[in-house]
Amino acid sequence: MVTGASTANRAIILIDARKGVIEQTKRHSFIANLLRIQHLVVAVNKMDLVDYSEDVFNTIVRDFREFASRLDNIVDITAIPISALNGDNVVDKSENMDWYQGPTFLYHLENVYVGGEENHVDARFPVQWVIRPMSDEWHDFRGYAGRVAGGVFKPGDEVTVLPSGFKSRIKAIHTPDRELTEAFAPQSVCLTLTDEIDISRGDMLVKANNPPKVEQDIEAMICWFSAKPMPPRAKLVLRHTTLETKAIVQEVKYHVDINTLHKIEGVENFQMNDIGRITLRTAAPLIHDSYRRNRSTGSFILIDPGTNETVAAGMII
Repeated sequence: MVTGASTANRAIILIDARKGVIEQTKRHSFIANLLRIQHLVVAVNKMDLVDYSEDVFNTIVRDFREFASRLDNIVDITAIPISALNGDNVVDKSENMDWYQGPTFLYHLENVYVGGEENHVDARFPVQWVIRPMSDEWHDFRGYAGRVAGGVFKPGDEVTVLPSGFKSRIKAIHTPDRELTEAFAPQSVCLTLTDEIDISRGDMLVKANNPPKVEQDIEAMICWFSAKPMPPRAKLVLRHTTLETKAIVQEVKYHVDINTLHKIEGVENFQMNDIGRITLRTAAPLIHDSYRRNRSTGSFILIDPGTNETVAAGMII
């Protein structure tokens, strides 16, 4: 769920009407909150097995909202009673639940507004590839390809290259079809600069008025994927935007109890599906923002260098 939810704008929390809010419900809601999915649809399914009871539905919604009130990122919760087997409130209004006056499930998903969540303030362009055709037609061409991770870039804008600190101006913005007058998240483009600067994969073009942090000591929340426990002071490979570097886990601060949201301190490792807070030391400086500010530059994955298995996903605090 973590990998899928990392690029989602809306999450569907499916609840069995017979069982109500269970641990899995809380776990999925907590992960959605952790990954800053601000809009939730609570689909209370199997209403046919509880005689389409309004009281059962209201009790489940009340219990869920009580739990969700302790989650800080969720701003919109829409609860819909459905029966997937019989189609009640899935596409068409249910005749068995005339007490429900809200939208059907499909109508809500197709019409809800989830825009405005990209960061168009902080200019961030991680360089993925340096393009040098070396052809007669493009003899001196040097372009920097990647996906805009935040902000807006226009020809003539002054940019700073991190981590080197060199400055230049954007000469042109290229796509396979044409040149653009501006580029913004999440467009994939190729930028050319007015100066020839030594830039490589993993560098980032930013604007000087709101630079990201450049640090080797990182504090983050992680979700552990692997069935193999994380050993103390684990040495892993960290992949962040287009940069890959070695990292060591310096400290496990705490785990999160999904049911109570309490912190469990005094732990040394992570088991499969554990969520908690750690500090990392990286071999190369990370050019990053907090995950709350920018989901692209605030997230990373951890890889086991021995097996190449993705063992965890992290959100920088």
